Amino acid sequence: MSGRVFLVGAGPGDPGLMTVRAVELIAAADVVLFDKLIPESALVGARADAELIDVGKIGGGRQVPQDVTTALVLEHALAGKQVVRLKGGDPFVFGRGGEEALACVAAGVPFEVVPAVTSGIAAPAYAGIPVTQRGITSAVAFVTGHEDPDKPETLIDWPALARFPGTLCFYMGIRTLDRIAEQLVAGGRPAGEPVAVVMRGTYGDQRSVRGTLADIATVVREAGIGAPAITVVGGVAALHDELSWLEEARPLGGRTVAVTRARAQASGIAATLRSLGASVVEAPAIRIQPLEAELPALAHYDLVVVTSVNAVQQLFTHVRDARELAGATVAAIGPGTVAELRRHGIEPDVVPERSISEAVLEVLTERGPWSRVLIPRAEEAREVLPEGLRAQGAHVDVLPLYRTVAEPLDPAAREAALGADYLCFTSASSVTFFHEAAGTLAGPRLVTIGPVTSDAVRALGFAPHVEATQHDPDGLVAALVADARAS
Repeated sequence: MSGRVFLVGAGPGDPGLMTVRAVELIAAADVVLFDKLIPESALVGARADAELIDVGKIGGGRQVPQDVTTALVLEHALAGKQVVRLKGGDPFVFGRGGEEALACVAAGVPFEVVPAVTSGIAAPAYAGIPVTQRGITSAVAFVTGHEDPDKPETLIDWPALARFPGTLCFYMGIRTLDRIAEQLVAGGRPAGEPVAVVMRGTYGDQRSVRGTLADIATVVREAGIGAPAITVVGGVAALHDELSWLEEARPLGGRTVAVTRARAQASGIAATLRSLGASVVEAPAIRIQPLEAELPALAHYDLVVVTSVNAVQQLFTHVRDARELAGATVAAIGPGTVAELRRHGIEPDVVPERSISEAVLEVLTERGPWSRVLIPRAEEAREVLPEGLRAQGAHVDVLPLYRTVAEPLDPAAREAALGADYLCFTSASSVTFFHEAAGTLAGPRLVTIGPVTSDAVRALGFAPHVEATQHDPDGLVAALVADARAS
């Protein structure tokens, strides 16, 4: 029985511009054949057992022939698999999706098309350029700047294109920009007509330049603009100077940030960083390993102190009903821990302003004395809290529910992380294990979530460059943004 092929557009680069349908299909696919120019996080939602095949093409780089790609699509579909052919941009706008659809028809393979935001609209918009604008132009034409080199002659009617009364958006035209400008001027377009070129449109490291048909090729070369890029010709290109908004909305544009959190926890902070324009390197140095544990009767305790999100998650693999904690005062360290408790139906009674053990001990001392205390936590953790409560006469039971273990770091991730502008640590263990795997912390600016994590950095002979004053992921990101703006 034949499978099915989905020709899916992944959008122009910003993961937030992917359609809901695209995300759903990636999550359900048996096989995903993907291009290079897809959002960095597009494959995160794929099934663990899905086969992911890189068939990307980048101008001037390694090429996977189209006939090989098409053959792979059909091979997997005819084997009864659900195949997603994932393309940057829209599959039917210079994406060769039509060719693959015709191949499916010829092979008798059912297919669907999932359109997407195309870069010819999105990249200019992210550069502050509306491709149509009342009073300037009411028409737009999308043109390939890179035709099939095997064709004996061009299919573009350059004189007619030059006479087109509207905006021209060229895809893949960086290497032929001189010729494009010459043909348009020869066809009657003014040499002084505004032109903008947007490189890596909608990505965190988007760059754009402005010029005219007379000088844009020189401007692009001098600025080091390369593929992928969209070239916009017409009066609307001048609006870039007034409407450019990306730099303010994305203060981390052009910066690369490495995240060392456990893979299961990294997605939230990575998504936040990407929304601020950063290119994110996920280099998890740790992973959470649950431990076998026997939960004591919670009714015996008048105080339960939860110190991390992981502790909450592991605790509720044993607690069947939030009402089991009804008789105890619940203390929590950190906004993330509070949010996770609330997700399980628990509103914590004690939350210190500072997300460190010393702060919660200070608050609990004021509210004490306590008789029996339970602290569900990691196997290895600081003893400040249990020792401080015991010193006040409390009977304290520490319940190890998980341990933090090292995550192997492959050479590519190591190189990318150490080559980033910022290297972020959200725990002392992530510092220790990353250093063990990488051999150094030298290179990036080091960002820590708080003083305990900073101490772990110093213990290895390095100095943290940025320390969050609010000791949670949001505080870390805020501190990083402030540093980037100051530099």
